Amino acid sequence: MKTKKLVLSGFFIACGLVLPMAFHMFNMGGSVFLPMHIPVLIAGYFLGPMYGAAVGVVIPIVSGLLTGMPPLIPVMPIMAFELCGYGLFTGLIFDKTKKIYLSLILAMVAGRLLAIVGAFIVSLTLAPQVNPIAYVVGGLSTAIPGMIIQLIFIPMLIKLLLKNKEISRVLA
Repeated sequence: MKTKKLVLSGFFIACGLVLPMAFHMFNMGGSVFLPMHIPVLIAGYFLGPMYGAAVGVVIPIVSGLLTGMPPLIPVMPIMAFELCGYGLFTGLIFDKTKKIYLSLILAMVAGRLLAIVGAFIVSLTLAPQVNPIAYVVGGLSTAIPGMIIQLIFIPMLIKLLLKNKEISRVLA
């Protein structure tokens, strides 16, 4: 089971690295459509809270180091907190309730709250000019299209993957 979860974690991390590059390559605005968030949220559903959280932490760090997106200071550590929250809470809530929408919505809220925590820590250490609340509220206004896409696309994809017996067997 651990091996399968590690392999799937690698798959979701790869998706989290490639999707943003594709969006930026076609000038589709990563901060608007949030392509890095999608694999993390999906990982939480299929890998559970611990692996989902790990995927959420690893993606922005590796992406920041390899591509410069997100910028290492101040955005990358804040995103690591946020995406960790997405993977952790999607996994926790879905494991307990099996409710796709509830898991997604609560994880999106929890991730944003963790982004505030991350921005606060960054403001105390690496970038004193960062205002945690302003940072997250500003990011929210830009990210509304991506959040709508997540609310439509992710539940449909999760339902489809859970219905497909072959894929479901691999992901379970």
